[in-house]
Amino acid sequence: MDFDRLTREMRRLALLAGDRIMEIYARPDFEVRAKSDDSPVTEADEAADALISAGLARAFPDVLIVTEEQAGTHTRQARDFLIVDPLDGTKEFVNRRGDFTVNIAFVQNGVPVRGIVFAPARGRMFYTLANGRAVEEIGPFDPETPGALQVLAVSAPDNSALNVVASKSHRDAATDAYIAKYAVRDMVSAGSSLKFCLVAAGEADLYPRLGRTMEWDTAAGHAVLAGAGGQVLRFDDHMPLTYGKPGYENPFFIACAPGVDLRGV
Repeated sequence: MDFDRLTREMRRLALLAGDRIMEIYARPDFEVRAKSDDSPVTEADEAADALISAGLARAFPDVLIVTEEQAGTHTRQARDFLIVDPLDGTKEFVNRRGDFTVNIAFVQNGVPVRGIVFAPARGRMFYTLANGRAVEEIGPFDPETPGALQVLAVSAPDNSALNVVASKSHRDAATDAYIAKYAVRDMVSAGSSLKFCLVAAGEADLYPRLGRTMEWDTAAGHAVLAGAGGQVLRFDDHMPLTYGKPGYENPFFIACAPGVDLRGV
């Protein structure tokens, strides 16, 4: 994989998809349907999916592309693949809360090694450079010309006063019970893959997810967090979360800065 080209294409396509999503978001009304699993899908999901899929296929014709909106059509698997959630946080989009993102990632041998997370309504964009280092680009954003970059680094956590981020739309009693095992200084709620990016930026130390997610939900944020020195671990055994699993479904997981004490919980 040509990582310089990959970075350029992921960034450009994420911005173009974000523009299309925001055009639909600005309307007084837009179409919302229920998928077979009862999760919502909008015309923004589908428009962004078509734009990103076509752009990636042109740029990388020999690489498998897995997307949420085309998941039912994937009949083959590969060790290396691109994985896309064109609109992560559809519930946030539908409820006009702003915490939705465009996610594009490249998985190599089961590990998300490059990725981009763009939150168009929040004006925040996080991604990995060609060398794998994670950055946040400071807007305004031009699809062809990157702006000023801020290198991301996870925090050095204080286990007596942790900053925790949890899901805004999928919070449950099990998650609250798990968080209660830690000494928490501050807890914030956020939607979509922004939670990974808050840990990557040192704005949070810990993000636990005790609920169903798919690989396209997490791969891009995982790559950004890893590029900032963080880690994503399986909840059950604290081993690294891997990708390319049958059905692309994740187990429960913990995203955190190294140094968060998981031993006693």
